[in-house]
Amino acid sequence: MKHTEALNQMRLGVCYYPEQWPEELWDDDFRRMKELGISVVRVAEFAWSVFEPSEGQFDFSLFDRALELAHKHGIKVIIGTPTATPPAWLTHQYPEVLNATYEGVLLRHGLRRHYNYNSVKYHELSAIITRKLAEQYKQHPAVIGWQIDNEFNCEIGEFYSQADHDAFREWCKRKYGTLDNLNEAWGTRFWSQTYSQWEQVFLSRPNAGGNQPNPHLALDEKRFVSDSTIAYAKIQADILREVVPHHWITTNGLFGHLDSHRLQDDLLDFFSYDSYPQFSTIHYDARDERPLADRKWSQTLGAVRSISPQFCIMEQQAGPGGWVNKMDMPSPKPGQMRLWTYQSIAHGANMVLYFRWRTATSGQEIYWHGLNDYHNGPNRRLREAGEIGAELAKVGERIAPTSFAADIALVRDYDNEWDGEYDVWHGPFSKASGTAWYKALTRRHIPSDTLCMRPGITTLAQLQRYKVLVYPHPAIMRDETAELLTEYVRGGGIVIFGCRTGYKDERGHCYMRPFPGAAAELTGISVEEFTVVKGTRTPVSIQWAGAEGSEGALTGAESFNDILRPEAPSVEVVAAFASDYYAGKPAVTRNRVGAGEAWYFGAVFDEAAAGQLLDRLGIVSPAARWLALPEEVELAIRENEQGPLHFLLNYSEQPAILTLHEPKTDLLTGSKLSGTVALDGFGVMILI
Repeated sequence: MKHTEALNQMRLGVCYYPEQWPEELWDDDFRRMKELGISVVRVAEFAWSVFEPSEGQFDFSLFDRALELAHKHGIKVIIGTPTATPPAWLTHQYPEVLNATYEGVLLRHGLRRHYNYNSVKYHELSAIITRKLAEQYKQHPAVIGWQIDNEFNCEIGEFYSQADHDAFREWCKRKYGTLDNLNEAWGTRFWSQTYSQWEQVFLSRPNAGGNQPNPHLALDEKRFVSDSTIAYAKIQADILREVVPHHWITTNGLFGHLDSHRLQDDLLDFFSYDSYPQFSTIHYDARDERPLADRKWSQTLGAVRSISPQFCIMEQQAGPGGWVNKMDMPSPKPGQMRLWTYQSIAHGANMVLYFRWRTATSGQEIYWHGLNDYHNGPNRRLREAGEIGAELAKVGERIAPTSFAADIALVRDYDNEWDGEYDVWHGPFSKASGTAWYKALTRRHIPSDTLCMRPGITTLAQLQRYKVLVYPHPAIMRDETAELLTEYVRGGGIVIFGCRTGYKDERGHCYMRPFPGAAAELTGISVEEFTVVKGTRTPVSIQWAGAEGSEGALTGAESFNDILRPEAPSVEVVAAFASDYYAGKPAVTRNRVGAGEAWYFGAVFDEAAAGQLLDRLGIVSPAARWLALPEEVELAIRENEQGPLHFLLNYSEQPAILTLHEPKTDLLTGSKLSGTVALDGFGVMILI
């Protein structure tokens, strides 16, 4: 039974590693945490060698003492099962637990996440340590929940050990039943790849083209990795449900080759995420003239919210970041840590734990800073954490029961994400278009959700929560998905597709029917021709129709072009290509179906094109009537029956000027506001 009450209250916490510090520091650490408003710590996710220093020899004394001190100070504890970092005795004695590279080279001991999910021996040893921990702490008054492992598929999301090859073969047998079915699904008649015995079936391996596996095998490989990850996590979840049914269970992540939605549905009480907004600052496309920087992290938090509407941030960035020889993020400026904390809360987090309490003085993460610096004395980040703790103590009870509110959703699905990693004819486009749409929406102060389309699971009622669905490039589209979307549109919904929509089935085979394949009837068009836009091609543009037949805006048509042909009389051509040999041909269409509309955009979206569609649909900020905001301020809304909470987040270092046409109150300060108001650089308001 799931613990639905687990996130009913707002909690502020921190990650703590008592095994890394002299014991004489512990009591003072917990005392100072409590003074800052910290009420929960996560411990132990990397401590297997402490709990089991040699096989079968267990010692819980260090954590027994640490947990008793936490309880004395009124601090609750989340225990991480330590399986992300198997101890040296384990990997030395049982090398079969190690993961291997694509080339078959074993990943040796060191760093973390070097095990594989299909080793029977690792299953056995992971089950033992999980059960021992659960039995040790099942009655401890400080313990409230468990984190399974740590960041599944972080560092690496590919697995090629012997155990994985063997397990993949069995997975294929269960999925396809016969070799004839497998050969048909993988199109193995091409290049004489046909399998005649099951022993010939492996995960992808080096070949004459380098890393160029059969594309249908490559898609199934991602599905296999996801299933293997969930099956491994289930071993631990089942033990915890049995031994500590009164505690909740989560895990932290959002990494590749893992169906996190199914993981949540099958095993967890709620999902957790590790929030480091500066990853969006240091890892962005240098060609992007207007990057969102740390504000883009809100889009990622929307993806987390699609898994778990209210969630936990198990690691919130609290300082400059970096490992030895990997990553070097600058220190948050004054106010940024507070901004990022409220960014997480605005998007659905009801529990936020900072990473970490004190910066490590040795080991791989000696440059990944926490609240305390090496010297352990007062600093600016600690003062900021204390300010946040005091605020949440006052307003957390009002925020916790609310949920994020949005009328538009950006749609994604695992099939296309996984297939697109290999298929450059659609894979790169989804991220580009998703970013463009998010930029257009957030800069116009229109909150948006992420919706994961899950065949056989997503319902019409889930779609009908939204007025508009943007599904940029679903190359793989099942007929039943198209039927569900058609029902949504007939009922009054609006769906927007981009190029390369609907031409593949779930195996990754191209339909032998006019594109956009499964979506052709809904969109009312066919794709007359298509082309990549690259190399010697000059950039292509789209001319939008203006009022009463006049010319409207001119926007880009990047990367790929679908040249469209209306097939249904209900189709309206909204824009045409303005250049290249297909100038004048339809580029954007709208098809009225029932009470709704299906749009098709024959290119990869940019921010300007997304803005054109928003204008034509009349979509504006839900606060437009009473609030004028500058572009650099994000608006996020959480609401319940008590009414909405309008989170205003200023990502600029400079003050932002707001105009309120109605009086409002800032929940954080209690101040009554109206007219022209200044929001500090990196400032936060919650208006009610």
